[in-house]
Amino acid sequence: MRGGISFVLGALALAALQASVAAGESMTIPKQVTAGSAFSIQTTGSGPAVLYVAGPGQALSRNVQMGEPASFASGALHQAGHYLAVLVKGSSPVADGSFDVVPANQPAKLSFLAKPSRLPVGLRNGISGSVYVFDAYGNLITTPLPVSFALSTPSGAVQKRVVTTQNGAASTQMDSGAKEGAAKFIAQAGAATSTRVIEQVPGDPCTLQMSVQPSGQQLSVQTAPVRDCSGNAVPDGTIVSFTEKYNGIQSTVDVPIKRGVAQVEMPARPGATISVASGVVAGNEIRWEGGR
Repeated sequence: MRGGISFVLGALALAALQASVAAGESMTIPKQVTAGSAFSIQTTGSGPAVLYVAGPGQALSRNVQMGEPASFASGALHQAGHYLAVLVKGSSPVADGSFDVVPANQPAKLSFLAKPSRLPVGLRNGISGSVYVFDAYGNLITTPLPVSFALSTPSGAVQKRVVTTQNGAASTQMDSGAKEGAAKFIAQAGAATSTRVIEQVPGDPCTLQMSVQPSGQQLSVQTAPVRDCSGNAVPDGTIVSFTEKYNGIQSTVDVPIKRGVAQVEMPARPGATISVASGVVAGNEIRWEGGR
């Protein structure tokens, strides 16, 4: 139905441009209307007429008495864009014009994208946030507006940024905190807020320290509790590699961390050298001298 009205309005507008405007019959159109606000179009002349208004996604009509204003209540036009108005008397258009409906400047909704949803602690600019600001009718507000970003980390530290929108959008970057856990990322523009949760996990092992104890014909090799550079326990399942070198032969065993430590049994060979590593992080090295 709206598409049909828009087609008719287009034809009527073209006819209006080609026809002579009846003497004394005209209308006064506001240049700009805020989305959702009440407005009126003043007419001159006499007799009944129909006012058609069409724009992006909306088409309206009003029966008017020439010489009186055609009133539109709050919420009648809420889609921002360029609108065409045509005043028709009888079967002939007698006046036409256009105006713009612009977004309201009061933020009502935020489209907030924060990524990644999960990352290691201690990453500089590791978290990014982007916001689009909309009015109550879903129109993107393109006038510059301040947007506040706040990231609260499990350690209690809070990072804050204020960014002015450009073409309705604002973005920022934040550092991940030093402590593992859920960080709360909040964006706010006016009274509109949106919250995302970023899961911060321990980083890579920072230091590795192992000990060796005889266990029968084997050596029991075990790390101290494995932590990242911020002191968070590295999650179970992280792979730790133990390497034994003896008489030019090297053997490596990869084991996962369990309950915070990694442990393995290796052959007890006097003179063997045992080392430990995880990823690019190397730990201490022990030379086994047979009981010492």
